[in-house]
Amino acid sequence: MKEEYTTGLTASTPQDSNFLNAATDIQPQKSILVTGVEASKELWERVSVKKIILFFFSLFLFILAINLIKDGARGLSPLVRSGQSITNMAYSLGFGWLFAYILMSGSPVAATALALFDAGSIDKLSTFSMITGSRLGAGFIVLFIGLLYVLRGRDRRTSLSMGLLSLIVTATTYLPGLIIGTLLLSARTLDGVQIHSGALLESFVDRIYDPIINLITGIAPDWTVFLFGIIIILISLHLFDKCLPQMTIKESRVGWMSRLVYKPLVMFLLGAAVTMVSMSVSISLGILVPLSNRGFIRRENVAPYIMGANITTFTDTLLASLLLNNPSAFTIVFVEMISITIISLILLSVSFSQYNRHLLSIVDIVTESNRNMIIFFAVIFLIPIFLIMG
Repeated sequence: MKEEYTTGLTASTPQDSNFLNAATDIQPQKSILVTGVEASKELWERVSVKKIILFFFSLFLFILAINLIKDGARGLSPLVRSGQSITNMAYSLGFGWLFAYILMSGSPVAATALALFDAGSIDKLSTFSMITGSRLGAGFIVLFIGLLYVLRGRDRRTSLSMGLLSLIVTATTYLPGLIIGTLLLSARTLDGVQIHSGALLESFVDRIYDPIINLITGIAPDWTVFLFGIIIILISLHLFDKCLPQMTIKESRVGWMSRLVYKPLVMFLLGAAVTMVSMSVSISLGILVPLSNRGFIRRENVAPYIMGANITTFTDTLLASLLLNNPSAFTIVFVEMISITIISLILLSVSFSQYNRHLLSIVDIVTESNRNMIIFFAVIFLIPIFLIMG
């Protein structure tokens, strides 16, 4: 009697049976390949000429904003130096943290820190701590997205978990990283790691942007030039988000990835890759909220993803350091990335299970009651204020 197989084929001999068994084992692999090809095809179809033009326009605005912030910071340099507390690392940490809350973005704050350093207003360590503060403040964005989901009637615990995990993972990696980075910068260990922007890039920027910058700086006070640069960089980042292809999440496409989310290293690399491509941690972490609400990803698996995203989120900051043509500015950003990478890899390789268990316990405590949530929000807003006032 012939043996029936789910492949739709029949085997009349043992040899045929063995062949069909092997073919059946290959089916899931073929399915994965087909799914990947279909997703890539749809992604390419969604990359329109309009979005390509929008990408280059957002990049044009980003470079213009960095140069305006740089020129504005030089004009404000005497005012900044007059405040003695600006050289205090605690002050600059709190200032970067609170500034990111206000702008709802960490990238403009990090660019501002580099511009102030380039102008000689703050030193290396203050610049480093201000950039760290900007990332701590940017972690609030994901929590804010979760709050919007709660207001729309979604489950509080599910919606807020990703934002809380984002904040806690960021704090528990960036604050120890602040210590390591301070030691590296103080010892000048990585001072030799510097990249110059190059004559070609400088010539391009000078030819294209100098007339625009000279026009603006010629008619506007220094503080308005600085503020104008901040506004433009926010616009450029918003436009860059818009030019990214919008992919529809379908269960058939992400189902085959369910096995991967249980591997911390895979999630770590995935978070790093998504953030590097999007150049926006608000996008790479923000998608965790809808994915969690739709059941595609569980909170137990996202900590490594957040760690990876928190490293490559400095892609735009590295670009800003190159545009400033200040090699020491590049070193500061590089040390930041190295410090966070060291802490993240230690947590992943040594005590990840225990670390992840403590993270989830904190999230459960915060989301347990409205009182606990109010206390948590009060704490994360008061800490940067106390750092500035202290």
